[in-house]
Amino acid sequence: MIPEGKFVGQPVKLTKEQREWMVDIYDSATRMFILSMARKNAKTTFSAFLLLLHLCGPEARPNSQLFSAAQSREQASILFALAAKMVRMSPDLSQYVVVRDTAKQLACGELGTLYRALSADASTAYGLSPAFVVHDELGQVKGPRSELYEALETAAGAQQEPLSIVISTQAPTDADLLSVLIEDAKRHEDIRVKLRLYTADEKLDPFSEKAIKQANPHYNVFMNKEEVRRQAESARRMPSSENSYRNLILNQRVNMSNPFVSRGVWDGCAGEVDHDALAFGEVYMGLDLSSRNDLTAIVAVAKDADGEWQTEPYFFAPSIGLSERSHRDRVPYDIWARDGYLILTPGASVDYETVAKWLAEYCASRNVLRINFDRWRIDVLKAELSRIDADLPLEPFGQGFKDMTPALDTLESELINGNLRHGAHPVLTMCASNAVATRDPAGNRKLDKSKATGRIDGMVALAMAMGAGSGTDAERPVTIGSDYQMMTV
Repeated sequence: MIPEGKFVGQPVKLTKEQREWMVDIYDSATRMFILSMARKNAKTTFSAFLLLLHLCGPEARPNSQLFSAAQSREQASILFALAAKMVRMSPDLSQYVVVRDTAKQLACGELGTLYRALSADASTAYGLSPAFVVHDELGQVKGPRSELYEALETAAGAQQEPLSIVISTQAPTDADLLSVLIEDAKRHEDIRVKLRLYTADEKLDPFSEKAIKQANPHYNVFMNKEEVRRQAESARRMPSSENSYRNLILNQRVNMSNPFVSRGVWDGCAGEVDHDALAFGEVYMGLDLSSRNDLTAIVAVAKDADGEWQTEPYFFAPSIGLSERSHRDRVPYDIWARDGYLILTPGASVDYETVAKWLAEYCASRNVLRINFDRWRIDVLKAELSRIDADLPLEPFGQGFKDMTPALDTLESELINGNLRHGAHPVLTMCASNAVATRDPAGNRKLDKSKATGRIDGMVALAMAMGAGSGTDAERPVTIGSDYQMMTV
């Protein structure tokens, strides 16, 4: 019986979409089935159907272990609660299945099968041998790794034909685990990994019914249309609610913390970079050293013949402890280093000698007119530059509202107008998705690392580079004609 909602107590009748998902899973060999759509489309209830199918139905294997996994205890209990209600509402099922509420378990004694709900206490997942796993709301995992996910998936290696079901709305960023799994499934490199992704086309009006229907296959079945429309209108009126609406109702991959630049705008500037513009044109740079064991970011910009800004971002990180920092920040530094997007320096902290030599060599091969820098630890870098007798056009750039506001205004304008190319550099894209701008009472803005959801060093460097190239930083005189100068205040 349907366990809850407006059809509670009625016999289950699968929708057209649910029948298609069943065919996807069982009509051919399946190792993992990823189902991503907006909230309130009964994806957890559907997973509870599958759970009972493997616990005491025709897919059950004697003495097998079944699990559902979630990031919180509350989320982990939802699937268990739905399955337990189905058992209690069915005289047939309740003959064979025992519900253990305290332990969040369902057991079928006749078959020896046992289901347990697990939360993100990964230590409990080692030593298990799951034949069937539901990863519930995997989009809540930040970064490309989850110890609980990895423990369960690797433990399934002892099973002949293990099956994993992933159900979730989309994760905020491309670097998050669910996004990595979805992109891998899209490439069809493993035919046993299957994907059903329901998301609104970003070209559509996000508040239109057409966009809502694309992300909600059960919009006309289970959902309260009036309430969904109310949420859409609320998001239209209040921009602060738009990203949450896009993620939860439209199932789009957006950061709900309202980042400085939206995903759609950033992706619209992901065209191939014209490196000749930087090799032969006037180059401006931004330098953010950060702390010793974090990312050091250098971004170079130059205009091409059509007046578009071309970017070259470079990132430095210490080679020792790279794996640990990948785990801490939940981003694939090790993979980026392997693929050439991250420059590793010797030791356990960023080696400023390496950075100084690289910067001197880069400037020697290009027409670099100005390098705006954050004053943090610049004295250490200047000492290294002095040792190698490198004289570079370094200029201090404040990180407060006075200096950052005009630079961010320029950067935002160029991004919105599609007048900047970043080539979808993965480290810079991560920084863009994390960057959050805060305002003072006068409406001025700056990038705030304390409000960010992760590293933003690349965006800080990009903003400083644009400030240098556009002449918008507060300390730089702007030439008017040939006889006068004006200081912006």
